[in-house]
Amino acid sequence: MSGTVYLVGSGPGDPELLTVKAQRLLEEADVVLHDKLPGPELLGSIPADKREDVGKRAGGEWTPQEYTNRRLVELAEAGHTVVRLKGGDPFVFGRGGEEAEHLAEHGIDFEYVPGVTSAIAGPGVAGIPVTHRDHTSSVSFVTGHEDPTKDESAIDWAALADTGGTIVVLMGVGKLPMYTAELLSAGMDPETPVALVERATWPDQRIGLGTLETIVEVRDDAGIEPPAITVIGGVAATRSRVRAFLKNGPDPGDDAE
Repeated sequence: MSGTVYLVGSGPGDPELLTVKAQRLLEEADVVLHDKLPGPELLGSIPADKREDVGKRAGGEWTPQEYTNRRLVELAEAGHTVVRLKGGDPFVFGRGGEEAEHLAEHGIDFEYVPGVTSAIAGPGVAGIPVTHRDHTSSVSFVTGHEDPTKDESAIDWAALADTGGTIVVLMGVGKLPMYTAELLSAGMDPETPVALVERATWPDQRIGLGTLETIVEVRDDAGIEPPAITVIGGVAATRSRVRAFLKNGPDPGDDAE
């Protein structure tokens, strides 16, 4: 009899943001196939003999998605209870949808277990709400790391600029110069506030603040690297107004600006 695969979101990295259900499944699982994004503290709490690293990192080592798909089926067909542990939420730029379809095609039972998405939690721990009645009533979530086999980008940056809403870019710190230039070319105000949140909720979380015109320089001067989230829009200025009283993350004086 085949086992079950659980597509589990770990949240942005702080183990205390793991859901109760996710924690139970990690304890019950025979095998945990994990990305690198769940964070070292959480991964370190999982026994090494049942962990398999199938993660990817920009510019570094990576595991082909085809291998992960195949491994999930192999383990389930062998009767194992499998947790596929992903950073954030499995269905928010986590390729969980592809894995779900692959499991279904091979007749494998699976269950989706939501996680706190870093698209909201990342800005939030920096004191930045992705919506705010005084600034915006809409938010767009965008990947900064599209499928490299595409002939052209599926992201219409000009249309995003026209919405007037918050833009949250995940996995996009490396391509920051490209999409800030696209937004500027589309007519977005160069003084639009922008924030970078590196390793949100991790012990070494860092935050960079600037504008659409200056944020690339802020990134370069501070050496901000993946994994990082970019927040573009009026809400990004909220941190400056609340950070003196915010207990999440680094000392406000450590911000890169």
